[in-house]
Amino acid sequence: MRYMITGASGQLGTHVLAALSARIPKADITALVRREDAASALAAQGYHTAIASYDDVDALTKAFDGIDRLLLISGSEVGQRARQHGNVVAAAKAAGVGFVAYTSLLQAHRSPMLLAAEHKATEEALAASGVPHALLRNGWYSENMLAGLDHALANGTMIGASGTGRYASAPRHDYAEAAAIVLAGGDHAGKIYELAGDASYTGAELAGMVAQASGKPVTYIDLPPTEYKAALVGAGIPDGFADVLVDSSVRAGEGWLDDRSKDLSRLLGHPTEPMAVTVRNAL
Repeated sequence: MRYMITGASGQLGTHVLAALSARIPKADITALVRREDAASALAAQGYHTAIASYDDVDALTKAFDGIDRLLLISGSEVGQRARQHGNVVAAAKAAGVGFVAYTSLLQAHRSPMLLAAEHKATEEALAASGVPHALLRNGWYSENMLAGLDHALANGTMIGASGTGRYASAPRHDYAEAAAIVLAGGDHAGKIYELAGDASYTGAELAGMVAQASGKPVTYIDLPPTEYKAALVGAGIPDGFADVLVDSSVRAGEGWLDDRSKDLSRLLGHPTEPMAVTVRNAL
């Protein structure tokens, strides 16, 4: 059996490689990356490697030759992902890949989040392809919530536009372990997993965790969306990405990043890492 992970040198992909290689021999795993230097680094660790961009269907089809089970990790180019993921799906079908797992978004089929549209389009492409597949609808990564940790500690504030909305986040390594479990085998074709942390928290509760762990006063300030965007742009965030972040925060306020299914911990066979632990680790 041959396994492949796309985006294998990325933030999630590296965790998936580690989790999968704990379950199956590295000799059976191929890491798909876009750059020669990334391929060389992973080859030195004992993985087979292949180089292809999500933009190149021919290169993808060649890379997928002989692959039985594929993990499609969603790309990072927001606005290009529906087309790029469609290329991956077409190449997987052409190469005869037997199973695809895809890292989607919580409730992607009905979520109003800006980020959801491309995931929904990818899910539809997979359904139309006829390739057996599973949807790993990942919730928010806990690391996303700590991107401004240095600023919070320096200024004593964390900002957002989510009000009292709750985030059921988990760290990347939990999502990666779940992806590795699904990819490694078992009856997952046709399954949809809504993956999120076991416990949820608000922006104010997160600020309290940071304050407790750091010993410094940190409070959460909820801003109107326009003011939140202005603050992000003022901090150097590109305008388009700031729109995505603001939308995500507002939608979290509406409940779209909360989830009580516990699909993730059931897949893992253990509880997800609590946010307070992630905060302590980050500090």
